[in-house]
Amino acid sequence: MHVVATAGHVDHGKSTLVRALTGMEPDRLEEERRRGLTIELGFAWTTLPGGDRLAFVDVPGHERLVSTMLAGVGPVPAVMFVVAADQGWQRQSEEHLAVLDALGVRHGLLAVTRCDLADPDLADLAREEALAHIAATSFGEVESVMVSGTTGDGLDRLRAALERLTASLPRPDADADVRLWIDRVFSVRGRGTVVTGTLGAGTVRVGDRLAVGGDVARVRGLQSLKEDHDEVGAVARVAVNLHGSVRAAGRGEALLTPGRWLTADVVDVRLRGEPAHDLPRELTLHVGSAAVPVH
Repeated sequence: MHVVATAGHVDHGKSTLVRALTGMEPDRLEEERRRGLTIELGFAWTTLPGGDRLAFVDVPGHERLVSTMLAGVGPVPAVMFVVAADQGWQRQSEEHLAVLDALGVRHGLLAVTRCDLADPDLADLAREEALAHIAATSFGEVESVMVSGTTGDGLDRLRAALERLTASLPRPDADADVRLWIDRVFSVRGRGTVVTGTLGAGTVRVGDRLAVGGDVARVRGLQSLKEDHDEVGAVARVAVNLHGSVRAAGRGEALLTPGRWLTADVVDVRLRGEPAHDLPRELTLHVGSAAVPVH
């Protein structure tokens, strides 16, 4: 399996594109569907032409929801960056790209959406401008595809580009210690707590004991893309049913191999970009799916 996150300005067609590629509805909340606006992380998946399965983490594009966007892209190895042909590069395009550059994401592609709403010259201009912005970051040069999630034009080309992208990703270490950043938590009657996240390295098995916060719990069950498994290896979307005390389980926490990770309350920070002379006393540190107040 491979996992790719979306990124890009609000209303540029990220969820529409994921829906067209997968046939699934990534917007889980009734409010999202009513407003046509992604508020929470969405999840959907498909099978690529070569047979590999591809899961999408669909993130919100609104400026007030950047923390939610960060929780989705933090653990994911590759990104489908979306820019609308009829609107071009926008403020949240810039902010999302800066986030991905700060995270050091190196693998991605550009999908120029809503091509049915723009004349070819305008669409070409939007693509060239977006590629120039992206090339100046950790991504470097990326492949681009013109597409319409509404008419379906370009979807086959996009699927082929996604297959090339995922084939180029580094192979994860299946024997690495587990660190699964939690992005969603819910309860199932008769089964208890279930946490979900993107497994970037390592392997989780039924019966494993994993630490979360100050607790240690046993893995009672595993699902990936709504299928039961005895074990799931990276990279994958995974739902972990936990047995035991998991009071700390929540978005921003991580399931860890016990005794193999050190915790810290002091970190060194290196600033990039323009010099910062007047930083606020309190900031927010984003790591994985976590958003931690710091000063």
